[in-house]
Amino acid sequence: MTATAIQSIDWDAFSSELSGIEIISDRAQVVKLSQDYYHFSPVLQPLLSDKTGDLVVRPACEAEVLRIAAACVKSKIPLTVRGAGTGNYGQCIPLNGGVILDTSKMHSIRWIKPGLACVEPGVKMSVFDKQARETGWELRMVPSTYRTATIGGFIGGGSGGIGSITYGQLRDRGNLHAVRVVTMEDDPRVIELRGDEVQKVNHAYGTNGIITELEIPLAPAYPWAEIIVAFDDFMTSANFGQALGEADGIIKKLICVCAWPIPAYFAAFREDIPEGKHCALLMVAESCLEPLQDLVREYGGTICYQKNAQAASKGAALAEFTWNHTTLHARSADPSLTYLQTIFPPDRGLKLIEELYNFYGDEVMMHLEFLRINGRAIAAALQIVRYTTESRLNEIIRYHEEQGAMIANPHTYILEDGGMKSINVEQLQFKELVDPYGLLNPGKMRAWLERD
Repeated sequence: MTATAIQSIDWDAFSSELSGIEIISDRAQVVKLSQDYYHFSPVLQPLLSDKTGDLVVRPACEAEVLRIAAACVKSKIPLTVRGAGTGNYGQCIPLNGGVILDTSKMHSIRWIKPGLACVEPGVKMSVFDKQARETGWELRMVPSTYRTATIGGFIGGGSGGIGSITYGQLRDRGNLHAVRVVTMEDDPRVIELRGDEVQKVNHAYGTNGIITELEIPLAPAYPWAEIIVAFDDFMTSANFGQALGEADGIIKKLICVCAWPIPAYFAAFREDIPEGKHCALLMVAESCLEPLQDLVREYGGTICYQKNAQAASKGAALAEFTWNHTTLHARSADPSLTYLQTIFPPDRGLKLIEELYNFYGDEVMMHLEFLRINGRAIAAALQIVRYTTESRLNEIIRYHEEQGAMIANPHTYILEDGGMKSINVEQLQFKELVDPYGLLNPGKMRAWLERD
């Protein structure tokens, strides 16, 4: 689909085919709903700043999604699915114009059972958890954009987050049970994927199916205390994070370790975190605070901030200073900053972290997030980088990879060039089946672009 062909579309006629479905054509609104947080990357900024859709549609149910899909296929119009737009890589930015399908009106919670729930994709994670906690359950993992992010958007564009220290990443078997997707064939249909088959659309940026319903596993809902522990030495804080990650008897949801000067960017905690101190931001079950205090004492840390679950429900949420919200706060203070995403080899992770921390100093500021990979607590990083040039950024990435670190590159909108680093044949084959014209979020899947 070329730009010229898009310009020849009779949008009034197209809209008339979708009578009864909410359509947004106001230019300012369309531009706003064409964006995400790609501007975290100075590399993506010039590539995506002028990319917008032509029209936004807001279906209220699966039947309306089927109508929209049929209309787009009929006129060969690109379609890009959007959740809340809280991604960071341009996942939901339309490269070829066309229709943006906003899922925000598809926000029904179908049912919640012990350990499992069924929802529409536009359900906000914070709204879901409020209802689920009344039954003693909550989402297993959430991004730092938890208050506004949607469940469908997280599955389509996310990979892990708060809770990953216990439950791993979204792509781990068991973290997504089932999805219903609408196809973009000549006669669009609904396909249900269950078990391992969900990986055909899990973290695929909406390139191979429009998710209309999901079955997701839940975790027991604990009253989560929020704690900040200060340390004199960065590697001591990193080793503390690793020890807490491996402490199976302590129930935790978040282990975030930030080297100074990153804590200086946290305005809400400026009075709590001492100047020059490295810190660990934690969410731990209230019942585990006593053994946590023993671990803090063992590593010579000082608890400088603590709230029980009830108090933590008011004021600044600690989770909103972790994962990529750490980057957000740093960039709010200095917009020239950017970031990396790194997973370290489990056999020498802390040793490599120490080497890189000493090698780069404040040019690449260490921000660690601990998660569970193959049953082990592993340190990953979302380092804050003092950006100078794209070539220097690429050199930093290259050096990390030469040392054995795996970079999930946040400076590309291509699905496979980020964290996957390889063609996912299963996702490509599914796209060939359900989107034969390549209309879903075109330009994002390298496997499709290079399939010939």
